Amino acid sequence: MARVLRLWSPLAASWVLMAMEPTLVIASVSRLPEAKINLAAWSSVVFPISLVIEGPIIMMLAASTRLSSSWRRYSAVLRYGVVLSVLLSLLHALIAFTPLYDFVATTLLGCDPSVLEPGRVGLQIMTPWTFAIGYRRTQQGALIRFERSGAVGVGTAVRLVATAAVLASLGSWTGLSGIAVAGFGVATGVTAEAIYAHWRVKEIHGALRQEPEGEVMNVARFMRFYTPLALTPLVTLFIQPIGAAGMNRMPRALDSVAAWGPVHSLVFTTRSVGMAFNEVVVTLVALGGGPRALRRFGWGLAGVTSAVLALMALTPLSSVWFGEVQRIPAELVPMARVGAALCLLMPAYQVAQSWFQGLLVHAHQTRPITEAVLIYFALAWGLLELGVLRAEEFGVSGLNWALVTFIIAGLVQTAWLWLRSRSASRALG
Repeated sequence: MARVLRLWSPLAASWVLMAMEPTLVIASVSRLPEAKINLAAWSSVVFPISLVIEGPIIMMLAASTRLSSSWRRYSAVLRYGVVLSVLLSLLHALIAFTPLYDFVATTLLGCDPSVLEPGRVGLQIMTPWTFAIGYRRTQQGALIRFERSGAVGVGTAVRLVATAAVLASLGSWTGLSGIAVAGFGVATGVTAEAIYAHWRVKEIHGALRQEPEGEVMNVARFMRFYTPLALTPLVTLFIQPIGAAGMNRMPRALDSVAAWGPVHSLVFTTRSVGMAFNEVVVTLVALGGGPRALRRFGWGLAGVTSAVLALMALTPLSSVWFGEVQRIPAELVPMARVGAALCLLMPAYQVAQSWFQGLLVHAHQTRPITEAVLIYFALAWGLLELGVLRAEEFGVSGLNWALVTFIIAGLVQTAWLWLRSRSASRALG
């Protein structure tokens, strides 16, 4: 348990700091002119599209943690990660700077006309995002492999400080719009974190060179291992723009997409420490006593994180958080409070998902992870389509329908991961 805590704590701190970034962005945008429009543009256009484009690179953290066992294998994983990051960055630029943006934002997402131009500006400013994310996650995976997770936490602190500094300076001393301030702040922060990861990974270069070379990590072997992992977050993140598109076609559309960002920020903060559990499972599950200690730790983590969200959503702290800290428009506060209350199970089942996925990644059984995400995607899409047709009839706002949809789909996804990870669990005794 002590070793689990030592490895998990810096990773959890990193995730929490990273989760604070959306809160800073929302708080900054909310204090600038045309707050509702810019919040809606960020939540329904810029951030969902950016997340989907970077989706295939997200799992480089888990892949690098598992595969960077020697200098040769680490170099190969880094090379493949850089190539993938460059290709995805080109895709981001293609959408942001060409008429393809109008097709994506108008035809696919069905955005309110008022958010189209702010969304375009924000997406253009966010162009460095994907490469920076891919590069730093690859380097951080190698650091975690050698139990240097503290460097990951410090790197996220660097990112947060850089983001906050840019948000504060541009928001106070320039006449830039809220969406431009948000884009510059986030893009600067992830770039600073990537630079820090590049510097810190040098401390393990010597250890990597001393490890046995192992099997050659060629393109074919890497793609067989990584493709199912890459599809997992990609399919999951597609739900972000699909959710925005659904809300844009349901009752209280503009209010729903504007409130979605603040709700997602709070829920993501409580879920984030459960996400950090995934790499801890991959690293420690094969050690003597590892499974038992990890299970005990996971149960406690699930209970605490859902309790924290309940405290924030069901007590007067919700009004303080949404009304004073994030300072979203007053008419959005009641909607955001109800939305957060609907999500109480999310932190707990995130911990369970990290446990099951960690077992599967350790066993090199990555296909079931993709299966679970595809089930999540299909179910969520179907329920969102039902909401477009029936939400008005039931008197449910787009935000509430979307959140209930994500919760149902997430529980089914967790159940599938449990079912498919049983053989990996039995193999570990």
